[in-house]
Amino acid sequence: MRKLWLLAVAALIISAFTPKKEITWVAIGDSITYLNDHLNETGNRVTKGYMTRVTEQLPNIHFTNQGHNGWTSIGIANEIEKLGITKADVYTIFLGTNDWWSGQKVGTIKDYTDNTGTGTTSGAFRVIVDKLRGLNPDAKIILITPMQRTDFVYIADKNNNAWGSYKEKNGQTLAQFVTAINAIGKHEHFKVIDLYNKSGMVVNKLVKYKYLKDPQTGQYRNYTYPDYPNISFNPQTDEYPYPLDAVAFTYDGLHPSDIGYQVIADMLVKVMKGL
Repeated sequence: MRKLWLLAVAALIISAFTPKKEITWVAIGDSITYLNDHLNETGNRVTKGYMTRVTEQLPNIHFTNQGHNGWTSIGIANEIEKLGITKADVYTIFLGTNDWWSGQKVGTIKDYTDNTGTGTTSGAFRVIVDKLRGLNPDAKIILITPMQRTDFVYIADKNNNAWGSYKEKNGQTLAQFVTAINAIGKHEHFKVIDLYNKSGMVVNKLVKYKYLKDPQTGQYRNYTYPDYPNISFNPQTDEYPYPLDAVAFTYDGLHPSDIGYQVIADMLVKVMKGL
């Protein structure tokens, strides 16, 4: 018995001092990924993106940022051979919110399985996955669903704004894109980080309030959800509607704040620490 105990202690000591394998990670995504290395474009409201936060907790993982500001999964798929995506041990695919807003067709799991091409988001995911498997057939692929989103107003240009996922765009909900990504993950047995349904970052908690003019008095007020979607915002004349005090899980209604990025990082670490 004592011999077994000593062997167990020795194994623990050896494992504690054995260096962990270095892992390469390519993060494919849109602006939420891109901003990790372009913090000035957040108005310096963000100090660290999700990839930096993951690698702080898992220092044996080294990331390459393949985030493309404003791009859809269809755009990524169409340009996949030109992006310089490299061989890696792990790939994450964090796309879909721009597909929804730009009115791309979500498609079905059949578009994915039948490899129908880039006419739908589901088909585009197949093009991306095939490219990654061609680079490294043994790589782990992790899908990250879009987050819920509320009214977005770009901090550098108020004319760039969009309503939230609380209503349809071009007859589709953002939740339909999330369902499609989950279906792909289930089909491929990929791990899926479901930010939309499982992160706690829900539409009424993405900002604390929206700073808007009361249509009756013309005076500015702090409106909370679900009231602010019914109050008009004029980007030509109105003040930026998300002062620093309004920041919660996002800093502009769409892009994560430090709090939001930490939620994403923590969910990823739970999956990636097993690698």
